[in-house]
Amino acid sequence: MKRRQFIAQTTMASASLLAAGGLRAGRAAFPVVRVAEGQRKFKSIAVEQTIATIKKRIGNQEIAWLFENCFPNTLDTTVDFSLTGGKPDTYVITGDIDAMWLRDSTAQVWPYLSLLKEDRDLRALVAGVIRRQTKCILKDPYANAFYKDENKVSEWKQTDLTDMKAGIHERKWEIDSLCYPIRLAHGYWKQSGDTSPFDSEWAAAMKTIVRTFREQQRLHSEGPYSFQRKTDWATDGVPLGGYGYPTKKVGLIHSMFRPSDDATIYPFLIPSNCFAAVSLKSLSEMSQALLQDLPFSRETMQFSTELQAAIARYGTLKHPVFGTIYAYETNGFGSYNLMDDANVPSLLALPYLNYTTGDDPTYRNTRRYVLSLENPFFFRGTAGEGIGGPHAGMDMIWPLSIIMRGLTSSDQQEIAFCLKTLQHSHGGTGFMHESFHKNDETKYTRKWFAWANTLLGEFILKVYRENPRLLD
Repeated sequence: MKRRQFIAQTTMASASLLAAGGLRAGRAAFPVVRVAEGQRKFKSIAVEQTIATIKKRIGNQEIAWLFENCFPNTLDTTVDFSLTGGKPDTYVITGDIDAMWLRDSTAQVWPYLSLLKEDRDLRALVAGVIRRQTKCILKDPYANAFYKDENKVSEWKQTDLTDMKAGIHERKWEIDSLCYPIRLAHGYWKQSGDTSPFDSEWAAAMKTIVRTFREQQRLHSEGPYSFQRKTDWATDGVPLGGYGYPTKKVGLIHSMFRPSDDATIYPFLIPSNCFAAVSLKSLSEMSQALLQDLPFSRETMQFSTELQAAIARYGTLKHPVFGTIYAYETNGFGSYNLMDDANVPSLLALPYLNYTTGDDPTYRNTRRYVLSLENPFFFRGTAGEGIGGPHAGMDMIWPLSIIMRGLTSSDQQEIAFCLKTLQHSHGGTGFMHESFHKNDETKYTRKWFAWANTLLGEFILKVYRENPRLLD
């Protein structure tokens, strides 16, 4: 089922309880909604201890309840961990879609990295994600989502004009799909010190990533990838024979799709190129330290530098109100698409992804723009305000964007505002969703969306460690 087609409503009882203010009346008003212990997919001692600490020490009981429900949601409901040939192997679904996205699977386990030293089993789980992602990349670097069963044929096989192999759920080329596995590998290495996942297969996958990025610069040809879909949804198709609208070849990487899985308008997607620049820099460090491959390390660092220069030259423009800002998309010819989308990488998320800092003037200008009504996908209503995107439609705010706004802010009032908005956005369910209507938090998409749940946990944990009084 397409995500945009899944509009869920809370039960009448939950909606009535929320409207009456019952969910904020005290401890007894927060029902048990977390999966029963005996039905959980994976248990982490460190995660459980963190939940117990947060619940005991913060004053806002609704936030504590949301943390208890959301932070472990990936482990409770989406992971399938096993040992294959004596090595960890972890398959991670997104929630209500039984497929593993390279992007989502990284984002879903990322909030647990700070706990790896305390929990050997959790380390094995994340190492298994890295190994599974390695297999996926080697299978097809242009695919964004995969099945556990490598013989399973996708439902999109009948409609998608592209090279669909068995075991691939969807083959939408998105730069970030190859950035996220590097981010996870680098973060895992830094937090755990473990190098066991970084074997010859992982090295081959990393070289496949760099080769794919080079192919999609399209400096000498259109490259091997094209995509068309027989569909009425414009955001699911790629024009001009599946290669996208024309670009001036300036060194930026083409991305046919956004991290929302919606097609780009102009193929140079700036937030994703920024993410690629950061990822290549991280890969350079790992190539030297772990693989002792100095030529590859130098190549990836040079590639990162090239991208940063191209972004500075072709990915920014002077806005008449906000000054110099980053564009969301461009074609290299001087045409720009000015907007931001809730999905990460986004312009809002650039400091979170370590591309820039929160006090960088261009980022600050961009932030003011994307959090204003000048951004066509920034919505404000009686239920809250935040960024959405074409994927869920107009007036639908994504909690991801509110969480990311909080994670990238140093303003305590803004952080508190984000926490309050999120606290009031769950529609009586105790969980985050893909999106909710700006005027009605009980009208939402995707009842089970683990990325948003776990990311909320990351945000609350960060606030607890840095500004705990905001949780009281």
